[in-house]
Amino acid sequence: MEMLFNFPLVASLISIFFAQFIKVPIQYIALKKLDWSLITSTGGMPSSHSAAVTALATGVGLKSGMSSPVFAVAVIFAVITMFDASGVRRQAGEQAAVLNKLVADFNTFVAEAKKWQNKEEAQKQRKLKELLGHKPIEVFFGGLTGIFVALFLHFYIF
Repeated sequence: MEMLFNFPLVASLISIFFAQFIKVPIQYIALKKLDWSLITSTGGMPSSHSAAVTALATGVGLKSGMSSPVFAVAVIFAVITMFDASGVRRQAGEQAAVLNKLVADFNTFVAEAKKWQNKEEAQKQRKLKELLGHKPIEVFFGGLTGIFVALFLHFYIF
């Protein structure tokens, strides 16, 4: 029962629920679309992650003091979480868009592959060489990599 009276914890949890709930009217105002699934989804405006950690840090600062070590931990935790939410998680979303494009391109490739048998033998071999070949610079640096790895293993491991 003591958890119910832990101000930083309660403030953080309420901030999460509020941020998730407020996404619905914000999207309705912006897009004239009512989507209740936003309450349980990630992303969107506002960030519930940021809301949670800033509420936590604020609660800790108010209860423990701004000069307390636990406040310092909460602030650094908040900064890292918000940086991650705006950086790594955003990049993951952009990569998801690229992967969706790759899936569409793959479906096109499958359709083209069905026509493969109708191509002349010379066309098939030329395409395979293009797909499997390396540029000279790739071969050069691949060779250097092998040399350096072997030297490293020889001198430092074996």
